[in-house]
Amino acid sequence: MRRNLLTIALALIAAIAGVFIGRELFDPKLHADAELHDVLHHRLELDTRQQVALANIEARFAVRRRALELELRAENARLADAIETEHGNGPRVREAVDRCHATMGEFQKETLAHIFAMRQILRPDQAAEFDRAVVGALTDDAR
Repeated sequence: MRRNLLTIALALIAAIAGVFIGRELFDPKLHADAELHDVLHHRLELDTRQQVALANIEARFAVRRRALELELRAENARLADAIETEHGNGPRVREAVDRCHATMGEFQKETLAHIFAMRQILRPDQAAEFDRAVVGALTDDAR
């Protein structure tokens, strides 16, 4: 009975940690996405060629983003399993944490590549406003 309670407690801690990590990763990103979406689609007055290019860039990233989100979920599940198995910060837990961090890092790199791809379709005057929005979103600085 005591072992079952410990297992449940550790699984709960892993779930809470997963939620916390997810919120830290995705909530700021959602804010940044909303800000950049507003800039790109409403303030920059993109021409037709730019709109088509942007739609293609966004479609490609949507697929990659979903894949990375699923990969991160799988890594969190492996972390929960490792915690449940080891009941502490053992080698499987540490390895699972490292894998989660690697996936988060890959997600951030892919997001930056997406931002730079969008920037490439902009005129210099548009790019300057876009850059301000990117920096503002990343620093949570309303500009």
